Amino acid sequence: MAHPKRKISKTRRDKRRTHYKATVPQIATCSTTGEAHLYHRAHWHEGKLYYRGKVLIDNTTEENLA
Repeated sequence: MAHPKRKISKTRRDKRRTHYKATVPQIATCSTTGEAHLYHRAHWHEGKLYYRGKVLIDNTTEENLA
């Protein structure tokens, strides 16, 4: 395992880290529900899992039967 011969100064360390920036996630709005969600991600709304405006999983019927 490599070990540094000298301590890296705070300035040199911070110069290296200048490229690490926080980015704002891109938010989409569902065409069916109007719910805000991340792009390319399924999202829950009122007991249903939606992806691209279509219902993938419907948990509302399971809750009513129990």
